Amino acid sequence: MSLALGVHVGQQNMSMGEMRSLWRKLDAAKVDWISTWDHFYEAPPAGGTIDHFEAMTTLGALAADTSHARLGCLVFYVGYRNPASIAKAAATLDHISGGRFELGLGAGWHEQEAKAYGYDFPGIGVRLDMLDEAATIIRGLLTKERTTFHGKHYQVENASNVPAPLQDRLPIWIGGLGEKKTLRLVAKHADGWNAAYTSAEHFSHLSKVLDQWCEKEDRDPATLKRSINLAFNMGTTEAEVTKERENLAAAWGPVAKRIESGALLCTPSQAVDRIKEYEAAGADMVNIALRAPWHQEALDAYIEEVMPALR
Repeated sequence: MSLALGVHVGQQNMSMGEMRSLWRKLDAAKVDWISTWDHFYEAPPAGGTIDHFEAMTTLGALAADTSHARLGCLVFYVGYRNPASIAKAAATLDHISGGRFELGLGAGWHEQEAKAYGYDFPGIGVRLDMLDEAATIIRGLLTKERTTFHGKHYQVENASNVPAPLQDRLPIWIGGLGEKKTLRLVAKHADGWNAAYTSAEHFSHLSKVLDQWCEKEDRDPATLKRSINLAFNMGTTEAEVTKERENLAAAWGPVAKRIESGALLCTPSQAVDRIKEYEAAGADMVNIALRAPWHQEALDAYIEEVMPALR
């Protein structure tokens, strides 16, 4: 199977019209995947000062606007919505998209927006326990006629989800980099694992750890897809790439070096080899992550030059 090429579109700093035009352009270019992220504020955090659209409603428009790409959110933070409501929305989005929707789940990280909107944001251990329970409920509601579950954080009682998704098994992705618990939950619950903004070497290491968790869960590692999101900081010249590096450092501050390790911070001629490093590290799909503004000429070069060279 050839490497899938997707685009992860942050729904910020654009009008809805501009974003919808972008989706249509990407879908016409036959990208394999288009996703949103799940935030109320911008990322990286800037105190809620940049225009930003909500994820679930945005996905409804994305599903209706496109016809080719697989669609999803990388990833929904389970603390923002009742898991049963997530399952209901996922089934609905699968119908709107004609069976192209895939559900991403995660333990969240954007504490600033959570506190601003009045959500509890417990420690990572508790949030991962929430993810475990939420994934159990959601899988049940996407595959069974009735689901009952009584956990510490979430409960459902004889709940149905009709109509069921169009897909016989709507894929669930779990995102994160944690070796001890996150990857165990991937092996336990998910059809796919998504990592974001990390090096090919680290991705390869984590993929091997995931294989080990699959063995402990008595699961064939080959049944799990693996994807990486790379920050899109391409420029058409070395001078533009240098400017992109400066912008990335200013935006991300103390975590900029980590983000840079998982960024497409290069010219188009260098991008093919960079992406192939992730394919060699075990990635089934590579997504470029767009945060407006970006160099439009660089994005056009990615679509017209880089993607064909990788297919």
